[in-house]
Amino acid sequence: MKEDLKNRSDVNKLVLSFYNKVRKNEEIGYFFENSIQDWDAHLEKLTDFWETNLFFTGGFHGNPAMAHAKVDRENNNSITEYHFGIWMNLWFQTIDELFEGEMAQRLKDNARKMSTHLFLRIYQSRSAQKPQS
Repeated sequence: MKEDLKNRSDVNKLVLSFYNKVRKNEEIGYFFENSIQDWDAHLEKLTDFWETNLFFTGGFHGNPAMAHAKVDRENNNSITEYHFGIWMNLWFQTIDELFEGEMAQRLKDNARKMSTHLFLRIYQSRSAQKPQS
């Protein structure tokens, strides 16, 4: 039986395993490889994000919506719901491989909400870029 996530170490294990899959994925890996210069720092920041998201530690500082809109612009506004779906499937797969329980389910639920929010913010950012007539 798998255990539930209990602490930062568990979150870090999840983040490292997940982004190892993401980086190898032919359909979304290039978005990450083209935009992330320092993977160690980025993985630490993502651990902060998910730890804060799960355990309310308050250790994360940043603006994910702005960061994702920037990556979309740098990739000619080519990020779609399909790409978010791949991300979600890899996220769920990684959680299911490593953990089970209330916190694991919370991470899945929060990721669903977050992906919807981030894609809407990307879409809004695109609309803001268009010249007004």
